[in-house]
Amino acid sequence: MIDEWDAHVTEVWADETLEDAERIERIDALAGRRPVGDARALFERAGARDAAGLESDAEPLYRAALAAGLDDQHRPQAVIQLASTVRNLGRSAEAIRMLRAELDRDPQSPLRDEATAFLALALASHGDSREAASVALRALAPHLTRYGRSVLWYADELAEGNG
Repeated sequence: MIDEWDAHVTEVWADETLEDAERIERIDALAGRRPVGDARALFERAGARDAAGLESDAEPLYRAALAAGLDDQHRPQAVIQLASTVRNLGRSAEAIRMLRAELDRDPQSPLRDEATAFLALALASHGDSREAASVALRALAPHLTRYGRSVLWYADELAEGNG
């Protein structure tokens, strides 16, 4: 049943004609098919509210999803999305701690670049634009076809306050 449930969730997220309230309603209806306290259901409910700009409503649902033991595929997404939500709620230092912990937790995560991008945003929101630029450049450098070494050097310079 999880495969069918996942397919329905994917359909709701893919439907760009839905208004925010309708997306929340449909996700909530799908979540209602799962046991109370189900981590995935909580995660999807949080995401629907977050996407609608209802960060204060999304935050406790993300936290509940993580506490309920979200699977390895969705846990990093929830951490990134929660950190983004917390940053949007004006708590950038908390977002920074969460994202650094996530990056330390799984250095080989397939969502490492995404976590790093949100870390750079949180650092910028926190007023540390030099470190934010350094973090972003370090994430970008491995994807460059040329000048990667130079970009890493400049990222170090920014981090040290020399660039």
